[in-house]
Amino acid sequence: MQVHFRRFAVALAFFLPLQIAFSETEIEEKSKLPAKSDSSRQTNAKNEGITVRGKADSRSASEGRIDSQRLKARPIQNVGELAEAIPGVIVTQHSGGGKANQFFLRGFNLDHGTDFASSIDGVPINNPSHAHGQGYTDLNFIIPELVREIEYKKGVYHVEEGDFSSAGAMRMNYFKSLPKSLIKIEGGSLGFKRTVFAESKRIGSGNLLYAGEYSHYNGPWTIPDRYNKLNSFLGYSLGDASEGMSVQFSGYRGSWHATNQIPQRALKIGRSWLNADAGGLNRYDAEDPNDGGHSRRASFTAEAHKKTANSEMKALLYGTYYDLDLFSDFTFFLNDPVNGDQVEQKDRRSIGGGKASYSRTLFLGSFKSENTVGVQFRRDYIHTGLYHTQARSRLERITLDRVIESSASVYYENRISFTNKIKAFAGVRNDTFFFNVADDLTNRSTIRRAQTTNPKAGLNLGPWKGFDFYLNGGYGFHSNDAKGLLLPYTTVSPIARTGGSEVGMKTMILPGLQSSLVFWRLDLDSELVYSGDDGTTSPSRPSTRKGVEWSNLYSLSSWLTVDLDVSISKAKYRKYDPIGNYVPQAIGKVFAAGISFDRWEFFGSIRVRYFGPRALIESDWVRSAPSTLWNLQIGKHIGDSCSIQLDVFNLTNTPASQVQYYYPTLLKNEAPGPDSGGYNDILTHPVMPRNIRFSLSIKY
Repeated sequence: MQVHFRRFAVALAFFLPLQIAFSETEIEEKSKLPAKSDSSRQTNAKNEGITVRGKADSRSASEGRIDSQRLKARPIQNVGELAEAIPGVIVTQHSGGGKANQFFLRGFNLDHGTDFASSIDGVPINNPSHAHGQGYTDLNFIIPELVREIEYKKGVYHVEEGDFSSAGAMRMNYFKSLPKSLIKIEGGSLGFKRTVFAESKRIGSGNLLYAGEYSHYNGPWTIPDRYNKLNSFLGYSLGDASEGMSVQFSGYRGSWHATNQIPQRALKIGRSWLNADAGGLNRYDAEDPNDGGHSRRASFTAEAHKKTANSEMKALLYGTYYDLDLFSDFTFFLNDPVNGDQVEQKDRRSIGGGKASYSRTLFLGSFKSENTVGVQFRRDYIHTGLYHTQARSRLERITLDRVIESSASVYYENRISFTNKIKAFAGVRNDTFFFNVADDLTNRSTIRRAQTTNPKAGLNLGPWKGFDFYLNGGYGFHSNDAKGLLLPYTTVSPIARTGGSEVGMKTMILPGLQSSLVFWRLDLDSELVYSGDDGTTSPSRPSTRKGVEWSNLYSLSSWLTVDLDVSISKAKYRKYDPIGNYVPQAIGKVFAAGISFDRWEFFGSIRVRYFGPRALIESDWVRSAPSTLWNLQIGKHIGDSCSIQLDVFNLTNTPASQVQYYYPTLLKNEAPGPDSGGYNDILTHPVMPRNIRFSLSIKY
């Protein structure tokens, strides 16, 4: 019964938008209600397109908003790179295109999303107790052309943000309607092709928005990625930003081959599966030719909101089905010299949840006071498995777990304006988790409950002569993988607390300039570190991070914009260990800058990104190599309804690495070594060589 329901849910998410696409014209003709004019919609779209990286009601200097116009001005090679619009964020990929990206921010290697909370239209994307790592965040179901804005927050100062938000949070929001329908066709080198359509219609008293996306990508790999992706979306909304409601359906399906990271020594002595007599692998070879995976996602969302002069109410319900089959070989022949070390990580889950909040503004004499209360809940029904495989055929079951993970949260915040230049807020959030975990192989099971209460506060002074000053402090947390509770004699806590503080300023002292400077600190009770054996994360020692961020957006004119972001951070363990106190993979230096223009019929941008070196082991004796990448975008408007665009990625054809690791492996042609039976080495996954993409967009 469950299998049939899952198939039905996935099929509904894909085919319902297509059915509406063919039938809605007839519905529109029957509707007697007047539709908004295109000019009205264009005005609304223009107003929504204002970029704001600092709002009057900001709680900190490190939060902001990026609009769709700014996102369009960035060359985007894959959907995960939308997150790089957030100052200080680095997005990489160390495997096939269908696997979740790897994120870096504020001294963190966030792996696939741990300590970085992501959501789409209020629905959380991070997956707790995931087979491939805590907080796994797959953004491949996002259609970039539908993203209206990205809101970002850093630190632990926001009561509405809970699990996985210690480093920050990213909230993506879709358009409810489009001023014009869109068809976009793309093609390029490395076997890339993509088609997307999006159409918005007035149906009854509301707006119908439906969209679809198909893409295929091979990459430069000896064994092509053959990443096929299919996305669909259907949404219907009533009302406006002040009062309304909406429902949404979305579906995603992807399948791919993966070329994973390989040891540097394999470039000299490795043996290609294609040519056993070759003297070594090239940068784009695979040590295991059968890595890859496939994934599906289907979701439903319903929300309602109402805003008056002194109050605001919001409510959201969501349901999601998700599955992933991931085949990876991280150590090659270290554990099994005969069959190899490939593993299959399987995750299948159904998610249900919701949230509601109520805000009310009161006046206490001359003081303006805004009080907000909110509740959030979520339940994940999870089936995960870890299998030893060869050529994607199962040899043995290693783990087979069932998890029911539930959370309930309540929060309160008071924001008070003493004067128009002195504002403060204080809040508290309580999260309660329930874990029901069972191992079907050993018949071990456990039921646990965990709770954490985290206060948050901040002070805003200004503006004074064009400057606003912010002081923030608070506590947050991340949950740990529930499957770890089954380990014998485990001391793993279900929840790891974090404490943070920052001082910062924002200024618009020059016309067109938005600038912020932030000094921050974050203390973690437990660090999550990457394990090369199975590609997951596990808890480790407590750690401290410190850093500074400088972000700038300068509109030199109505058609020319410059942005520049610099982030410097340091991460160390607090408890001494002879092996060293550096946090492996912790990002140190990030620099990103760009120039974008839109003048007469032409538009474009050029961007540069510097990804600094990182400690790969605790002693800092082995470090990753830095990389600098340039991307270019150039295009031309053809009338009001058509545009052509050329994107060039890795403009200088830099032979850099996307990611680098350091751990023991054993190649097929090697004798056992001194490091746990293998040889410690730097493993690398290269950036894409210079490649181009051409696109044609038609609006009607």
